[in-house]
Amino acid sequence: MEPLEFSSGRVFSERGRLYTESACPGKRVYGERLVRSDGVEFREWDPRRSKLSAYITVGGTILPFRRDSRVLYLGASSGTTPSHVADICRDGKVYCVEFSQRMFRDLVRTCEERPSMIPILGDATRPSEYAMFADSVDVVYQDVAQKMQADIICDNMDAFGADIGMVAVKARSEDVTLPPETVFRNSEARIKERGFRVLDMRELEPYEKAHAMIVFERRG
Repeated sequence: MEPLEFSSGRVFSERGRLYTESACPGKRVYGERLVRSDGVEFREWDPRRSKLSAYITVGGTILPFRRDSRVLYLGASSGTTPSHVADICRDGKVYCVEFSQRMFRDLVRTCEERPSMIPILGDATRPSEYAMFADSVDVVYQDVAQKMQADIICDNMDAFGADIGMVAVKARSEDVTLPPETVFRNSEARIKERGFRVLDMRELEPYEKAHAMIVFERRG
């Protein structure tokens, strides 16, 4: 396994496939392949099942997660990508916010075996409702299928004092009448209007159609 240079040694690559070092050896979350190397277990990180993995696979080079990072994850679903983030941030916390009660039940089961993952049933548009669970975080990551995706993450960045954010923009959820590229540019512009600096923007095809990842930070 070779660590990716920009990931502080937390994400690994072998023969073009991505892996994270498993924080819960022997346990799968979504049927992913487990491999061992030099006595360490790794979980394959499928870019077709994770937009964050897709971002890295298509050339993204900004991964703001560290071993002790506190991460607010909006749109955690059943915990597929959050579990890989928890592998990376094994000495930190991943606060996993999910709105759907059905998906939340699956998320709770994922979190039961991973103490760094905290499941929160909540609406990402109302950060005050879950502020009691995490008073401050380092990073906000968002993957929600709603309108005003840029404002939702910026509101959470402001509420929790995060300096860096990542948002997987779903063009069809934002506006089905506009070309995806226009939606992405509009999202970038709105993030800048909110007082942040865009660091990277990459479309996620061929892994995700009409999606782009935007990485940004608070202006100093």
